[in-house]
Amino acid sequence: MTQEWPDLTVLELLVGIDDLGSLGASARRIGMAQPNATRRLRGLETRLGLPLLDRNPRGSRLTPQGTVIAHWARELLADAERLLDAASALRGERESELGIGASMTVAEHLVPSWLGAFREQHPDVRVHLRVQNSTEVAAAVLAGEHDVGFIESPHVAKGLHTTVVGQDRLTVIVHPDHRWARLRRPLTVTELAAAPLVVREAGSGTRTTLDVALADFPRPAPLLELGSSAAVRTSVLAGVGPAVLSTLATAPWIASGVLHEVQVQDLDLRRTLRAVWRSPRTLGGPAGDLVNQARRSRLPQYLPEH
Repeated sequence: MTQEWPDLTVLELLVGIDDLGSLGASARRIGMAQPNATRRLRGLETRLGLPLLDRNPRGSRLTPQGTVIAHWARELLADAERLLDAASALRGERESELGIGASMTVAEHLVPSWLGAFREQHPDVRVHLRVQNSTEVAAAVLAGEHDVGFIESPHVAKGLHTTVVGQDRLTVIVHPDHRWARLRRPLTVTELAAAPLVVREAGSGTRTTLDVALADFPRPAPLLELGSSAAVRTSVLAGVGPAVLSTLATAPWIASGVLHEVQVQDLDLRRTLRAVWRSPRTLGGPAGDLVNQARRSRLPQYLPEH
């Protein structure tokens, strides 16, 4: 039996719900009327045989199954975008190009503002951005696939030059109904390490930072392993379990009360955000200008200083 492929537009809708938190906002982002978006998503649910949305009078949000499908949809859309980039390159365009690799958190929350300022300085430079986890970004830079990369990992691969472009910190988040939200004391590191968590995939800067911080403690298998901060956050919102994510990816949701931040005693989860590149030691040209722009930029105003 031949499998009928879902169209990319309905996958964009699903990812948009993951990113923006509602079907209406997702439909507006791609310019589709909400009734049409609703029909398209119901059709996808029928085709997959899975409930993807939890519909209630207050709106719609992804089910745990929908969160997992959105994760894979994001991967598929990224592959489709790379296909279009490759086709464009094959058309023989010859303008100046800059290849960038960025970890998920950096790409989602910081790179757009950096590129906005960069384009004012270099309007004719064609920018290629590839979103990967920190380990993959470093490997691609070493292989010459990117001119510069931005990572969150505490470790920098041998053979790369690096400079600090900012700092953030990880925070423990739970659904407001989770038992940790009712604690009248900070969580202990032992309690955190002993709990099954929703985590990012191995190789991401977020996962590596957490694994290093808890290296001395026995830990159970993860509840769920996902490839984006948005997917992890949505899982926590759905009540799947606790997670540890960057404040860049959680601060607005914590401030609004839909997520609860859990304090952990004697655990430092601050981390350094870095630019990495191959020789020469001093990075010049458009890549150097982008790194300088990143170093000058301030973190989002909603991110608290620690």
